[in-house]
Amino acid sequence: MSTQKRIAKNTLILYCRLLLTVGVSLYTVRVVLNTLGVEDYGVYSVVGGLVALLAFLPLAMASATQRYFSFALGAKDEEKLRTTFTVNWVLYACIALLALLVLETAGLWYVKEHLRIPAARVDAVSELYHYSVLIFMASIFTSPFMAIIIAHEDMQIYAYVSIVEALLKLFVTYLLVHLPGDKLPLYGLLLFAVAVLNAAIYIGICMRRYAECQFRVFYWNKTLLREILGFTGWTLFGQLTTVVRSHAVTILLNQMFNPAVVAARAIALQVRNQTTMFSQNFNTSLYPPIIKSWAAGDKEEMYSLVFTGSKITFFLMWLLALPLFIEMDVVLALWLKSPPEGTALFARLALAESLIAAISLPLMTAARASGKVRLYELTLGAMQLAIFPASWLVLKVWQEPWMVFGVAVMVNALMFVARLLIVNYLVGLPVEAFFRRVGGAIFTVVLVSAMVSFGIAYLLPEGLVYSVLVVFASLGISSVCVYFWGLDIAWRMRLRIAIRKKLSGV
Repeated sequence: MSTQKRIAKNTLILYCRLLLTVGVSLYTVRVVLNTLGVEDYGVYSVVGGLVALLAFLPLAMASATQRYFSFALGAKDEEKLRTTFTVNWVLYACIALLALLVLETAGLWYVKEHLRIPAARVDAVSELYHYSVLIFMASIFTSPFMAIIIAHEDMQIYAYVSIVEALLKLFVTYLLVHLPGDKLPLYGLLLFAVAVLNAAIYIGICMRRYAECQFRVFYWNKTLLREILGFTGWTLFGQLTTVVRSHAVTILLNQMFNPAVVAARAIALQVRNQTTMFSQNFNTSLYPPIIKSWAAGDKEEMYSLVFTGSKITFFLMWLLALPLFIEMDVVLALWLKSPPEGTALFARLALAESLIAAISLPLMTAARASGKVRLYELTLGAMQLAIFPASWLVLKVWQEPWMVFGVAVMVNALMFVARLLIVNYLVGLPVEAFFRRVGGAIFTVVLVSAMVSFGIAYLLPEGLVYSVLVVFASLGISSVCVYFWGLDIAWRMRLRIAIRKKLSGV
């Protein structure tokens, strides 16, 4: 199977998974918000965010696992596959112990002493925190096996397990509503049970399916260990800065505003995260081929994948983001009935930030393909860290919570330029060709589709029926613009052939 056909197949599988998981996620947020209440939901977001400050650990390791497994697969090196598995597992065990120590000492102290929570809820919040730590520990042992599955491009397995996890979380919301007791710690306990079961499924599948996933023989290589540690160390820094700038800003809002503001930010980030999944799924399919192309020495194929990937990841998100920009208030009202004040503005700004990041997803993969990530992570990480003091400064001066999103949008625009220049330095990706083939197409699609869609929304009267018309009209207009101005002739030809085959039943 050709690389492009394999990417298309894997993307389709991931989208089938996404349709269910997004629906379940949106529904569970609504049920959990109504069951816990705005105040407890805000507390849950802060506590979960505090634990997630260490989420950069498994994320960075998973990135290293996926990179080195994909590289070994591209080079067809069976011995290196087995060694990579052993080395990574030793590192994951060390990370798990480190995370447990930090979270149950410094983290627990911060929760009890510094979080702004009602006095009557201290015990419940402490119990929730312990469950959140256990969920995080389960995620550490899940992430390497998830990365291995993705490196092998077995997306159907990844999709099936994700669907099972989504259904289990749906069942959790049912239990949360009907079981007695304090709902806040109960929710943490139920999510922990799901996390353990999910980890067991991933580990069991990999141990049975892939020969390199075994514990019978201990493969070790100090050179590979140093190489992975160097790659992981800088990736850890990059992931840490991403987590800090997101969750530390949430804690900052907790310190300066009421829980309703924190809840509004949490909901806005949910909207952003669910929308971003549509572009991230395509990038998940794209990650292994980019690494394998670099490992095989095929730079032109790699550049082509990055150009095409940057456009498509953006367009996949833009198709959903545009109608949300226009009708965000209506969507939130239908979804949550009574969303916290300011949620719509927060969500629009969060989407703007994610649209900029969507273009960069294949660039991130290209930077990591070389294995020399120090310059990349140090530069981008420093820019990420700058978001936190900048947010603190604007809140001190203007005291408007929406401005933290504005800061993130501006910094992300600067990060995109820096990322492109660094990738050019690391792997030789031509900057001029990127702007010509990617930037020009994106600018045209955004300008034309936004002007026409906002114009239709302005001309139509208010009302639910008209809002639905605007949503479908903007989707159609964006799709047409993407087809004629976003895709090149070769991709339009492939799309027409694929549609003809489906219609003719071939």
